[in-house]
Amino acid sequence: MARPRRIGVLALQGGFAPHKQALEELGLVGSEVRTAAELAEVDGLVLPGGESTTQLRLLGRHGLEAALDAFVRSGRPVLCTCAGLILAAQKVSSPAQRSFGWLDVSVARNAWGRQVDSFIARDDRERLQLVFIRAPRIIEVGPQVEVLATYQGEPVLCRQGSVYGATFHPELTPDRSLHQALFGGQGLPS
Repeated sequence: MARPRRIGVLALQGGFAPHKQALEELGLVGSEVRTAAELAEVDGLVLPGGESTTQLRLLGRHGLEAALDAFVRSGRPVLCTCAGLILAAQKVSSPAQRSFGWLDVSVARNAWGRQVDSFIARDDRERLQLVFIRAPRIIEVGPQVEVLATYQGEPVLCRQGSVYGATFHPELTPDRSLHQALFGGQGLPS
């Protein structure tokens, strides 16, 4: 019997536990990643929501920036949600901050509102439940980026190569289709 795929969840700060649970519900091995050695052991990766500036500081403190950059550029599947999308973006505003540029998108931090403005909706095609918590907005999409889902006409899920960016929190819903599509080998429902 083949070993279940091991999918890492960056576990320095933020909402990593619900992603790990979502992966395990699909029969995958969810593995918390805090070191370069742990990152080297996984077949895919989730960059969870949380506080992107804190995550950047912790990546530096733990010496993970170079290993993380190499991992993402290797072509293995990566899901970046909320703060993870901010880290993956080409450009960040409101306020500006450093990011890795794996996705050719510009994002505005917390642009869907403050914590008190959190809400749940469905994407424009009624395929995905969307949970927005201090979520960034994708304000510009580069030519190599494929928009996979929109809300009120705005991109909320996109892909460039093997990197997926979501402004929302799929791990906080019972729907596992996004995790399944990326890490289980099935496409998103049409």
